[in-house]
Amino acid sequence: MSDISDYITSHFKRSSRDIGEVERRILELSHQKKLISSDTNAEFSAGASFGDRLADNIAKVGGSWGFILGFCFFLVFWALINTIILTTRAFDPYPFIFLNLLLSMLAAIQAPIIMMSQNRQAARDRFEAAKDYEVNLKAELEVLSLHEKIDVKVLAELAALRQEIAALHRHVSKKDD
Repeated sequence: MSDISDYITSHFKRSSRDIGEVERRILELSHQKKLISSDTNAEFSAGASFGDRLADNIAKVGGSWGFILGFCFFLVFWALINTIILTTRAFDPYPFIFLNLLLSMLAAIQAPIIMMSQNRQAARDRFEAAKDYEVNLKAELEVLSLHEKIDVKVLAELAALRQEIAALHRHVSKKDD
């Protein structure tokens, strides 16, 4: 665990007590060279209940152009049936009170279902944002680690070059003497 503490101190310039649980977990996974990316759609959908999936499907259908156009066709059909075709014995004459009742009941049921689906979409967005943060944090840590490795390698090469230059300088100085 001291390796992780050193890793935290070197990458975050803070102590291990000052970072959150997510950062600690990502640091440990990064230190262990494990992958953290995953299919967020599959991961989020795995926890969905039957009601969640039903609400999503109802919202998907209720918020589509097919539903809107089909419902407009139904309303026109209802009005035509009750005004023109059934002029003497219409089951729902002109102010269409029964149709208004049906539309009110549909709206009363459909609105909360769509709101449930929107809440699930907001939860999905938060879940995906958390996953994005984790992946971005790990990528940033990997980039920092690569920079450190490159810096160490470049400094070692510079030190070796300096030694070679000093040796060449001594060699040239001996020849001049």
